Amino acid sequence: MKDKAISVSQLSAYIKGIFDAEELLHNISVYGEISGLSVLRGNAYFTLKDEDSLLQCVYFGADEQVLKNGDLIVATGTPRYYAKGGKLNFNVVKVEPYGIGDLFKKFLEIKTKLDSEGLFNPLLKKKLPVDVKKIGVVSSEKGAVIQDIINVTKRRNIAVKIVLYPSRVQGDGADKDIIEGIKYFDEKSDVDVIIVARGGGSFEDLMPFNSEELARVVYKCEKPVVSAVGHETDFTIIDFVSDLRAPTPSAAAELVVSQRKDKVLRMKEYFNRLSTLILNCCDEKYNLISSNKTNLDYSVKSKMNEIEYSLGIKIQALEKLNPIKILQRGFAKIEKDGKNINSVFDLSIEDNFEIYLKDGKIKGQVKSKEEL
Repeated sequence: MKDKAISVSQLSAYIKGIFDAEELLHNISVYGEISGLSVLRGNAYFTLKDEDSLLQCVYFGADEQVLKNGDLIVATGTPRYYAKGGKLNFNVVKVEPYGIGDLFKKFLEIKTKLDSEGLFNPLLKKKLPVDVKKIGVVSSEKGAVIQDIINVTKRRNIAVKIVLYPSRVQGDGADKDIIEGIKYFDEKSDVDVIIVARGGGSFEDLMPFNSEELARVVYKCEKPVVSAVGHETDFTIIDFVSDLRAPTPSAAAELVVSQRKDKVLRMKEYFNRLSTLILNCCDEKYNLISSNKTNLDYSVKSKMNEIEYSLGIKIQALEKLNPIKILQRGFAKIEKDGKNINSVFDLSIEDNFEIYLKDGKIKGQVKSKEEL
């Protein structure tokens, strides 16, 4: 049995020889839908597929050729079997459009429908909280995605908490898991923001994130939702309807979590603003008090001058009525028993009386009186 066996290299060389020798396989045209497209150094690598089969393709020098996942194309080229890697590739030399693939067509239909209903309106996007304390993540519990989010978050601010809602992110029913995760965080959790995340993948792998039902749940969510699905060049429906789109899961954590030093700087800025406001308020009140004091001093002085003037007039009037002043002008005052005598009829013969002059008084007695 051993003597009849051939080596792997011999079998691989035989298979390669079959493909190289078969002229009917050279420069043939194959149509199918593009999936899993990636472009590296000007070369395009993708899968050409239909409902039942997949064909790995490589298109060297595809810089100027516009290729998109979901495109239905006619690819002209030759199948090549690489013995060393044990891999069959279809080496493409020319690509022509054939139409739009069913999956991509469905994607565009949903996107157009939701856009016309206003679900992508940028004016309705919710702003992220300035100080995020707790993040809800809807993603797979396995793989690097959740670990990348945790690492970036803890590096930026170790005080921020992360809660994971384990969810499928690929395959039939994955969109239902994601919907349940968003609803849980929106209705039953105290998280400040929700991140929906998964790593890169083919257009088919990301189809759960193109679900119309998922888009409507994200739109109605009361808490901000950040989509971090695939890589920077991947776009899904959730990216358009979410409040913020991050190119990668790590970038989502960067955008959501403020660094601790940023908070310190922000607090210093708030303190400086508050100090300035207090100083300005104090200056304003001081100026107001100074102005009121000046006005009060002026009012008091004006009132005092008014009182002094009025008092002076009254003093002058009283001076004129002062009996002493009258006596000094040569007049005299006559009293009997302390009462003023204003008429000859106020005195009788032999009544005693006093005459007051400016420098003393004279006592006398009525000897006679004569009426006018």
